[in-house]
This record gives sequence, C-alpha cells and structure tokens, in this order.
Amino acid sequence: MEVRSLGYRTDLMVRALEGSQVEDRGEYLVIRTPRNPAYWWGNFLLLARPEPGAAASWVAIFAREFPLARHVALGIDVTEISVVYIGEYVAAGLQLQRSAVLTAKELAQPPRPYQEAVYRELSGDADWRQAAELRAIVNAGEPGGDPDFIAARVAAERSVTESGHGLWFGAFVDGDLVAQLGLVTDGSGVARYQNVETHPDWRRRGLAGTLVWHAGRHGLDALDASTLVIVADPLADAIKVYRSVGFADAETQVGFERQPE
Repeated sequence: MEVRSLGYRTDLMVRALEGSQVEDRGEYLVIRTPRNPAYWWGNFLLLARPEPGAAASWVAIFAREFPLARHVALGIDVTEISVVYIGEYVAAGLQLQRSAVLTAKELAQPPRPYQEAVYRELSGDADWRQAAELRAIVNAGEPGGDPDFIAARVAAERSVTESGHGLWFGAFVDGDLVAQLGLVTDGSGVARYQNVETHPDWRRRGLAGTLVWHAGRHGLDALDASTLVIVADPLADAIKVYRSVGFADAETQVGFERQPE
C-alpha cells in the first residue's frame, strides 16, 4: 500500500526508526510497537481510503490484528477530511482525531523570541532524565502520563537521536529543562517535529516558538533536510506559534480512536 498522506508517511518514518514493525496487508497497513503495547498510535491500522459502510468491519479487523489491545486506533490515508464518512465511525464508538499537517522550507524568528533561555541539544543521562520528568509534568492526569509509558517513549526517542536519525532540543533556564522537542529524519530530505512540550509554568513566554525556530534552523543544516513537517491540533493555540515562524498548512490528517475504559 502506497501512503499518500504526508502526515502518516512521516509518522511511519518515525515509528520505523524507533523499531516499530509495519506489515502491508494491501488495503491497510498494520503498525506494531511490541515494546510499548500501550502506545495507541504505535499500534494501529492505517487504512487506504475506505468505502462507506465499512467502519464496523475495520473495528473487527483491528480486534483480529491486536487481540490483546484495550484500545482501537484507525488512521485514514487521505489528505482531506471531507472524503471520510465520519458519522459511521462515531457510531461505531470511535472518536475523531483531526490534525493539521504543516510544512516549511525555511523558518523565521518568532515575533516574541525568548532570549533568556539556553537552547541546545540534549546530551547524557541527566538531560534525558529531565526530558522524562518534563513529559510527566506536561501529561499529568492524561492517558500519556503513565510512568512506564513515558519511560518507553523517551527511551525510543533517545535511541533514534543517538543513532544519528534526529536531534532532541531543549530550552534550559538555570540548568532546568523547561521546553523540549524532537526533530527526526530518515535521510529522505524530510524532517518531522516530535513532542513540542513546555512546562506549564513557562508557557506564553515565547519559549515554544523560539525552540521550534532554533531546532528547525539547525535541523535543516545538520540533518540535510529540505522540508520540515509539524502536526498540530487545528484548534489549539500552538498552531498559531508554528505559523508565526513560517509553517503553512499542507493537509488534514484524519484518524479515529477508542481509548481503553
């Protein structure tokens, strides 16, 4: 199956670099992350544009492919949400996941750069320990806040960056990590941002935009990338930050999920 969606193509790029398995069934792909079965979007089906009336059957196929899973996650390989029959997936007990995929060839300094932080790559156990601690704070009370899940995700991200397939940047104030993000590539010329996170006490100061700008400028050179890709909630404030440094909307990424009870 040839994937058309840039959002999902770069998702699969990152998952493969992290060690996930991708199995082609013709009409759909199976993405598995055996080391982290609780990672919903590391264990999902990516469907070629499905025909109407097929939602229930895709839920059944997911259950067959992932018999021990407590969640359901279905990605739809389209670039426009208007061609997806949303109602039938909602009727099947799934929640719509709609994301904006943005791209940039170059970045501009944000309107409000935060100059008091030190922006650099993470290096060594102490930095990565802070990365896990920041992730836990950002996701406190959310499904992604489970300590074992965070440990598995951070370990995968560190492995990818230290193997030369990406960079992980942090904004440090007095030695404390207050914002972070990743930038990952497989050498194809496309680099995908990962997990732009800012400590709740440090938000709305320009840190995220400044970090995205710093990382992107460095990544275009160090990773030999020509296109930067970032995916965001179209209704969240963060998307305004990304647009302010030069990102433009490219497509809509569509998926459906059912969280564990």
